Amino acid sequence: METYDVIVVGGGPAGLAGALTLARARRSVLVVDNGTPRNAAAGHVHNFLTRDGTPPAELLAAGRAEVAGYGGAFTAGTATGAKPSPDGGFTVTLDDGRTLGARRLLVTTGLADELPDIPGLAGRLGSDVLHCPYCHGWEVRDQAIGIIATSAAVTHPGLLWRQWTADVTVVLNGHPAPTGDDAKLLAARGVKLVEGRATSLDPDRTLHLADGEKLTRDVWVVPTRMVARSELLTDLGVETEPVMMGDIDLGVAVKADATGATSVPGVWVAGNVTDVRAQVIVSAAAGLNAGAMINADLVMADAHRAAR
Repeated sequence: METYDVIVVGGGPAGLAGALTLARARRSVLVVDNGTPRNAAAGHVHNFLTRDGTPPAELLAAGRAEVAGYGGAFTAGTATGAKPSPDGGFTVTLDDGRTLGARRLLVTTGLADELPDIPGLAGRLGSDVLHCPYCHGWEVRDQAIGIIATSAAVTHPGLLWRQWTADVTVVLNGHPAPTGDDAKLLAARGVKLVEGRATSLDPDRTLHLADGEKLTRDVWVVPTRMVARSELLTDLGVETEPVMMGDIDLGVAVKADATGATSVPGVWVAGNVTDVRAQVIVSAAAGLNAGAMINADLVMADAHRAAR
């Protein structure tokens, strides 16, 4: 069985940054990647200083080359299971039946965006269906933006997207209209509210409502529920926790401390799997941080072993 100092599960910015840090620390590192990045449909990465506007695939290719340049290894596949091994490390099983050994694990499997069950939405997130103004707001500035509500929390997204355009319409989609101060703030900023439940979205960006009304916008925004891809970690006993904004359920994340260490010794996480709000540059920084902490942990383990 092939054994590494660290197996990194997930080859996005967090995983690659962690692998780079560890490879530069002269650790043997294997990155397991199934090639399904969250931002695959997006044309460009933004807010990444010195790399703003880079296509996601180009950024990942550059990162892989850097990791490989320091001796890091890669394998294509999905990690379907992980369990502690008798030597204090871990055994990782891949979808092709291979088993691999690791002294430590860094899991950077990201998250899944849960969309409402509206025909026409699937496959369009990151293109003409958006969820993050910091990722896409500049590119759609001054356009007609429609927001399909996915919870009662419509004030925040309505006011937020208003920063990029004066033409914002919120389709309440069966949720109650804001009242009191929230209603006043939206009205003061010219954010329009439309009653009705969305039933489908056409390729030409026409939204159909249950009452027969149709509404066409240049861009549609759908706040997603963000759920960590944590199956591998759950098998190991790592804890997850809900992510809340007030009483609004934003999703589920893996619990970890500021270094990325989880409740299971030897297992670290970084990126969207533990921080659902993290953009690409934040995920990369978290990967570096976790990689450094894993190396420090291994340094002490090596020292104690040598002192026996």
